[in-house]
Amino acid sequence: MSSPLARGERRFALALFLPAFAALVLATTFPLVYLGWASLQRLDLTTPWLAGFAGADNYVRMAHDARFWSSLELTAIYTGTTVTLQVLVGLGLALLVLQIPRGQGLLRVAAILPIVLAPVVVGLFWRTLVLAPDFGVADFVSRALGAGSHNWLGDPQLALVSVIAIHTWQWTPFAFLVILASLSALPPDLYEAARIDRAGAWQRFRHITLPLIRPAIVVVVILRLMTALSAFAAIFAATGGGPGTATEILNLYAYRMSFAELSIGYGSALAMVLLVLTLATSAVLFSLRSAR
Repeated sequence: MSSPLARGERRFALALFLPAFAALVLATTFPLVYLGWASLQRLDLTTPWLAGFAGADNYVRMAHDARFWSSLELTAIYTGTTVTLQVLVGLGLALLVLQIPRGQGLLRVAAILPIVLAPVVVGLFWRTLVLAPDFGVADFVSRALGAGSHNWLGDPQLALVSVIAIHTWQWTPFAFLVILASLSALPPDLYEAARIDRAGAWQRFRHITLPLIRPAIVVVVILRLMTALSAFAAIFAATGGGPGTATEILNLYAYRMSFAELSIGYGSALAMVLLVLTLATSAVLFSLRSAR
């Protein structure tokens, strides 16, 4: 039998746990259940008299929705490009900074700054100061290089490149810090033995560094991929999904459909597809990580 003191400690722990658990359920589980329910309904505020159970009609509608397939393609391009750039640039910066004996602490603090900024602030910062036509930083550099002025957020091709640059700029420091911490923890004896065996820099990187930091890279890929798939605020602040639908990834399409076009049922179905896509992709990456 447990002592009165142990029972009191369990009751105290339960009293601390239950309010947090209830808040978590209300903030996450209930909205997800409601989202799933709404995705099976015919909820269109422009025609409220037609509301009712729709079954799989909202999901069947996607198969014939060219805008859905376009947003899905943009989501794949946006996610794949930003995650790849973040890992490659973060790895390169980490390898470079590791060779600097002094000032690493200052560089790490500077790298945190883009991460702590709210995505909507980052979007507005790039829109007004970096990518603004004629007087933005990007336009100034472009004219200095003789490439002329560009409407970075108004041209459909340049707008997609711009939002990819915004996301990459904000979240590459995360990949940099994680990979740098992993590199700093590697045992130097392995590299000393490799040098004695006359292994070159590329051989040491390929056969020692990459295998040892692989878990860190996989974690970075999983976390950044989940964030990129659900990106919203920075793109919305910078382009609003435009011009037209040039930067309308699936998350933005679900938002526009629900709150601009007032088709809540179909917008909920789009959000459910994005949720399933995110979970499935993360599950595949976690399984690959566990298998190795």
